Amino acid sequence: MDETGFLKKGKHSAGVARQYSGTAGRVEHGQIGVFLAYASARGQVLLDRELYLPEGWTQDRARCAQARIPAERPFATKPELARRMLERALQAGVPAAWVTGDGVYGDNRRLRRWLEEQERAYVLAVSGKESVEVGAAPRHVKAVLAAVPAEGWTRASAGAGAKGPRW
Repeated sequence: MDETGFLKKGKHSAGVARQYSGTAGRVEHGQIGVFLAYASARGQVLLDRELYLPEGWTQDRARCAQARIPAERPFATKPELARRMLERALQAGVPAAWVTGDGVYGDNRRLRRWLEEQERAYVLAVSGKESVEVGAAPRHVKAVLAAVPAEGWTRASAGAGAKGPRW
C-alpha cells in the first residue's frame, strides 16, 4: 500500500487541496490517491485505489455534491483507506503472504493491530517517535534500535532505485 500525489490546481476537482505530495516533495496543490498493489514472482498488479479526501472537503457537503462525491462519504485517513482496500482484497481471496507500506501506514497503530488480529504478516516502516510492542511492553523504536549491537545488523539490498541502489 502506498499513496501518490497528482499535482492539480482548481476548486472543483475532488480532493484538490494544499497538502503534502511525495511527487512534489513538498506541500502543493493536488490530489492524493492511496493504492493497493499485489506483487509475486509472476508479476505485479494494481488491485485497488481510493481518492484521499482532506477533512476540509468532507466537511463541505455542498462542495462534495458539486464534485459528485456521495453525501455518505465520511473523512478517512490514508491508513483507514488502505485498511478498507486490504479488507476487500482479503475477502476476495487474494493470497497475500505479506503486507508492506511506508511510515504513513506503519505509524498507524490501529492498522498494525488490525493486521495482527488478522494474523497477517507485515513489514511497515515506523518513525523513531513511534512505539512498538517488545514482549509485553511498548517501547519507542529509537530505544529498540539503540539496543541492537552493531553485529546485529545486516545490510541488504531493496533493489535498484531511480537514484541508484536502495540499501
